[in-house]
Amino acid sequence: MKEIVLDTETTGLSVKDGHRIVEIGCIELENLIPTKKVFHCYLNPERRVSESALKVHGYTDKFLSDKKKFIDIADDFLEFISGKKIVIHNAEFDISHLNNELSLINKKSISKDNVIDTLEIARNKYPGSGLSLDALCKRFKIDNSKREKHTALIDCDLLSKVYINLLGQKEPVFQFKNSKKNNNLRDESFKNYSKIIIKPSEKEIMEHKKFINRELKKNFY
Repeated sequence: MKEIVLDTETTGLSVKDGHRIVEIGCIELENLIPTKKVFHCYLNPERRVSESALKVHGYTDKFLSDKKKFIDIADDFLEFISGKKIVIHNAEFDISHLNNELSLINKKSISKDNVIDTLEIARNKYPGSGLSLDALCKRFKIDNSKREKHTALIDCDLLSKVYINLLGQKEPVFQFKNSKKNNNLRDESFKNYSKIIIKPSEKEIMEHKKFINRELKKNFY
């Protein structure tokens, strides 16, 4: 099964305030393994970047001024995601911005039924815990040291690893074997798989117990 891990960066928080997308990043997974197929673009949002957004991603108005507009890349983007589930962290944010862009050029919106929200998965698995991408990277011991700023492709790479761990699946680790005939690394690789098991803290156990008690009272009393 093929899925698309997706992230966007924008000029600000809400489409209601006229904010637009400045970057789209997508990584394709097949059976939870990256296929190396990537979609990435910077976009001219046709408006100024807010100060708060600039602090998040660092994309200035000058940097974005000569980039393509969403209408120029829309067909390629839609073709890349076509027929695949879309994996997003805090999907409501990204989908609202993507559907706003699509509506501006009279394109069909992306159905929420086709979206997997890792924030919701994490919220159900770890109630009361930190649910940001950084917090989940820390939980699963995923190296996020390259994430000095929020950039779509780096966030997609981290999210793909978080998603695999949230599903309790095995994350592929590629190791390369030296050939005895020469000292160069060969393209033939052996896939070793590691599954990270994280024990909950005492605080998380207590929060989980409170969550279960609330749900029992809600549903049975």
